[in-house]
Amino acid sequence: MRTFVTVAEQGTVSKASLRLRIAQPALSRQIKDLEEELGLRLFDRVRRRLVLTGEGEQLLGDCRAVFGAVGSLSERAQRLRRADTGVLKVATTPQTMEGVFSVFLHRYAERRPNVQVKLIEAVGPSLLDKLERGDVHLSICLLQTIQTDDHPFDSFPLPPMEFFAASHTSLKLGTEGSIDIAKLAPYPLLLLDSSSVIRGTFNAACRLAGLKPNIFVESRSPQALLALAEAGHGVAIVPSVLPTHRYRLRVARIMHRRRPLREPWAALWDKRRALPPHARDFCEFLAAHIREVSPLLQPNKSKRGDSTKRATVRRA
Repeated sequence: MRTFVTVAEQGTVSKASLRLRIAQPALSRQIKDLEEELGLRLFDRVRRRLVLTGEGEQLLGDCRAVFGAVGSLSERAQRLRRADTGVLKVATTPQTMEGVFSVFLHRYAERRPNVQVKLIEAVGPSLLDKLERGDVHLSICLLQTIQTDDHPFDSFPLPPMEFFAASHTSLKLGTEGSIDIAKLAPYPLLLLDSSSVIRGTFNAACRLAGLKPNIFVESRSPQALLALAEAGHGVAIVPSVLPTHRYRLRVARIMHRRRPLREPWAALWDKRRALPPHARDFCEFLAAHIREVSPLLQPNKSKRGDSTKRATVRRA
């Protein structure tokens, strides 16, 4: 087809052979083979020039359209190899969608306007199932979700998910924004139901601390627990990913042996499949966003400073 288009544009076999750097006999043979394959006469010879027939005129337009499409496809492939273009499918929990991605997607779109992020809701083992089936590129989940050492996943670590105790503002819960898990014994607790990975971690920490929790309510909805805590029905134990600022609550980080109660969290992918070039950038920006919007995850600052500065921080 390229030979046909060049001959049509140049008007002679000799000029076309120079343009294409193909010997004239070979070029003439290609034109003859194309005419035989299509069952059409493409050229008339008029005074040593090749003039397109009516059928050749129509075919010339079609060939140019084909070459235009091929060029467009090549350009699109080049754009897809860049880190700032393409589609990224991400599986995550409803809580992470609400607490992280509701804000993060806008910020990431400003950074990478040509990357389309598609969120797929999943919980527990289904986060890994979607990776193995190739339904998504990344899954954002707790590392505890992986049950075996023999797995095909690689990971990018995110700031660890911490455990918060949220209560009515009138309740003096802990000191300096934290409370030891053993100090939760007197309070009625509002907990996620036993199927939650978060609940399993909290139960294990209670056993280590010798705490028998006073369970008032169990629920699959962390928002229900926060609403009950806001109304003064107890202390909600929730992961740091939740947007607790939407409620009027006193929030404290849960500690065990002077260390925050944490659960490792990561972006996972199937290392047997090629990862889009923009996925790494996405993970890095997501980790930075989580650190920024979760001030309780930051290291404790020095306590030195005058009382005016401390009062300003407390008011903020």
